[in-house]
Parts: sequence; structure tokens; C-alpha cells
Amino acid sequence: MKQASSSVFMVRPHSFRMNEETAENNHYQQELKGASAEEVIEKAQAEFDGLVAQLESAGVEVVVFEEAEPYETPDALFPNNWISTHGDGSVGLYPMFAPNRRKERREDIPLMLEHSHGFQVAEIVDFTEFESHSKFLEGTGSMVLDRIHRKAYAARSERTDERALEHFCSNFDYEPVVFSSFQSIDGKRLPIYHTNVMMSIGSHFAAVCLDSVDDVEEKNALRSSLESDGLEVIELSEDQIARFAGNMLEVEGNEQPYIVMSQQAHQALTALQLNQLAVHGTLLFAPLTTIETLGGGSARCMIAEIHLPKL
Repeated sequence: MKQASSSVFMVRPHSFRMNEETAENNHYQQELKGASAEEVIEKAQAEFDGLVAQLESAGVEVVVFEEAEPYETPDALFPNNWISTHGDGSVGLYPMFAPNRRKERREDIPLMLEHSHGFQVAEIVDFTEFESHSKFLEGTGSMVLDRIHRKAYAARSERTDERALEHFCSNFDYEPVVFSSFQSIDGKRLPIYHTNVMMSIGSHFAAVCLDSVDDVEEKNALRSSLESDGLEVIELSEDQIARFAGNMLEVEGNEQPYIVMSQQAHQALTALQLNQLAVHGTLLFAPLTTIETLGGGSARCMIAEIHLPKL
């Protein structure tokens, strides 16, 4: 079982903007003043295309889908929240917190991955019924998967329900590692909306903001779980994850590992942290300012790994 995939898919945006339905609990979203709707989409597309170019230059296979018409899905460029793929050919579909994000789920994408791009889709496991109970689990945003050691790390939030997580773990044979992670907003400690903004797991490392886990027992258990699997723990600060330093992803290209992040995230890391990460892969970064500001997500959120076997 491999942690990093050499193939990914991404969804090019056509209606990107600040999504008011997600802003209530995604405190990473901010307004971008002085830009028209057309300019925002143009900037987001340019940033998207730049990240795709970086990945392809590193030898990563990137399958690009255009956002589906009628272009009513402002967060379509974050597909990892509604779908995950796995080495046994299974595909997971996930319950989404924001009603307008549920429109992002597309039947055609698994079909095209199989029929147009040569990947095997053996089974689709659908967890979306949880939406009818107002319970959510937003894919590999809610869960940071250690695919090698079969652990699903998840920070509790309105978007990450423990019972839904248990169903995922039962279906896909993962062990849940659950904790609460917080950020300071106007003097209050509020839950971080997605686990993948405060931690990232590679084949041999874990970059994680342990300071965001306020409960000492949970913090120690999280560290112990990572270290017991032989992962080098690279600690991030709360300021660094606010600049998306936790939203990174290991991929494989040219038969070597790459660690993908935004330019802002790269600039937030110290020389020591950059050196620690460089041991585990070549660092690849691109400017994503518009997407990060309005969307509240970064490089990892934009990339859906393809772990499906080839036909």
C-alpha cells in the first residue's frame, strides 16, 4: 500500500467565489476587496493552471476536469471533499455540510476515470445518506489518511462526524484516531473546520500543529500514534497553519516523492522545517493567493489523489 499517488485529478473552476454557505465555520475564508467576479475567476483559473503545470513538470499525471455547467458550484476546485479513491478499486462518496457543495458530486468523474483514463473502478461506497441526518464527513478534508498504517486521523467539527467516520473505517479497514483541534478567533477557541489544514501525512513524515489540540491527553495520543508508526513529526505553529502550511500533500512523480504546497505555505515554514521536509521529497509550490483567500483552502484541497489500479 502506497501513501503517495502518481496520478491525481483536479477540477478547473468557472464559478469560483467566496462561498457564503461554508464561511460560517471556515474561518480561513476572507473577503478579497477590489476584484470583480470576472477578475476573481480569471485569477483563480490562472492559479489553478499554474499548480497543474507544476505537478505535470514533476512528472505527476494530472487529469483535469472542467467544472460542470451551469457553474453553480463555487468550491468545485476542492474535489477531495466529496470523493476518495483506493487501491482496491473502490471509490468513496461523502456527505457535505454546505447544500451548494453537494452539487459538486458527479457521477461522470468515476466513469471517465475508468473509461477515458484507464483506471479500474470496482465499487462505489456511498456515505451521503448521512446528510439526511445532518451528519457530515468531508472526505480527505475531514480525514487525513495514513494509507500505509491504515489510520484515519480526524479532528471533530461540524463537518466531521465521529459516527460517519466509524462507518468509513469499517468499510475501508482503517483505525480512527479522533481528537479536537482549535484555532483562536476573536479571543475564542473554535474548531478547525478540516483536519487537512492542521496536519499532513507523507510516507515517512507527519507535519502537524500539535498546539491546536488543546486536550493534553489527545495531543499526546496523537503524537504517540504518529511516532509509533515511525513517522518523523514536524511540528507546525498555529500561525503557520493559518497560512496553509498544514495543507500540503505528498505525491509521486518521476519515480520520486514531491511535497506540494502553496507559495504562502512555503514562505511560512522555517529553514529548519524546510530542511526536514526536503529529506522526504522535493518541495513543489505555487502561488494560490486568490484561492486561499476566498476559498479558505489550499494546494492539498485542490488535489484528489487517484489510487485506483490501472486497467
